[in-house]
Amino acid sequence: MNAMTRRIVVGTAAVSIALTMAACGKAGGDDKGSSGGSKDNKSIGLLLPENATTRYEKFDKPLIEAKIKELCADCNVQYDNAAGDPAKQAQQVSSMIARGVKVLILDAQDSTGIKSSVQAAVDKGIKVVAYDRLAEGPISAYVSYDNEKIGELQGQALLDAMGPKATPQANVVMINGDPADPNAAMFKAGAHKVLDGKVKIAYEQSGLWKDTVAAQKMSAAITQLGKNNIAGVYSANDGMAGGIATSLKGQNINPPLTGQDAELAGVQRLLAGTQTSTIYKPYKPEADATAEIAVDLLNGKDFKSVADTTAKQLGGGVIPSKLLPAFSVTKANIKDTVVKDGLYTKDQICTADFASACAAAGIS
Repeated sequence: MNAMTRRIVVGTAAVSIALTMAACGKAGGDDKGSSGGSKDNKSIGLLLPENATTRYEKFDKPLIEAKIKELCADCNVQYDNAAGDPAKQAQQVSSMIARGVKVLILDAQDSTGIKSSVQAAVDKGIKVVAYDRLAEGPISAYVSYDNEKIGELQGQALLDAMGPKATPQANVVMINGDPADPNAAMFKAGAHKVLDGKVKIAYEQSGLWKDTVAAQKMSAAITQLGKNNIAGVYSANDGMAGGIATSLKGQNINPPLTGQDAELAGVQRLLAGTQTSTIYKPYKPEADATAEIAVDLLNGKDFKSVADTTAKQLGGGVIPSKLLPAFSVTKANIKDTVVKDGLYTKDQICTADFASACAAAGIS
């Protein structure tokens, strides 16, 4: 073998080794990695919409991951959060397609805007499960709560807290959720069903699920209506209620205030008396049902025993669904709801600032 031939052979071998090492490195990857498109691939993608609301990172993500692992020990869950950016979530769907996931659990930041991304995933053979929010497009299944009923619970809790002040002339401020979230529209519809005609909706705006935006809207409402002319405030969730409570405190007023999600800070505001109600949506049943459906879809099994009802998309599609109940929480029943179910421990709720209020509420 002459010198030129030896150089060619050695060079070819080096390239082969380098390619082999690169392929191994790609297979190892990071924990989001590439799962490829092999027949034995058991990869499930999970995309959540934002991290401003504490539930997603604290409850939804770990609960879904744990249930999937319980049902499918060799399944691989790949996760991303859109951080409130619908364009980012669309990119994340593309990334999940490239990674070769077989099922995608999607909580849409923009349920209508994500439609083309859902279609792109389905075109690649991926089954899409809509989680918490019903996305548009060819969805296989949907898991959430009876969201219009939640709005009704919120509206009724506000009327109850207002008591005899709930008259057709009483000014109520409504700070709704993000219009891009279909749940926000259902909460709003349910609340209006209960409130309309019984109180006067004197100011209504979207708070975009952001405490800072909600605080600004509340300040604008106070300026417009006068601080002594507000009989109650509807906030679609606890995150926004926190900002609203700050604005109200700045004006030394404290009308009844709703919320949703039973966030720890919201529960503590119930004890402090700066929020009058929240909505407790047990996250584990929602996460468990979603995981069961995702694993059934992965294995080609029928999931209709879990998805025992249907829901209609904005575009008219009828989707097999699981819709779970939610519960109104006030200071009076904290002990029998979020504490009893183990959502929070006594020590988590009853910090030094809330110890006496906890004792008064019978939380011990």
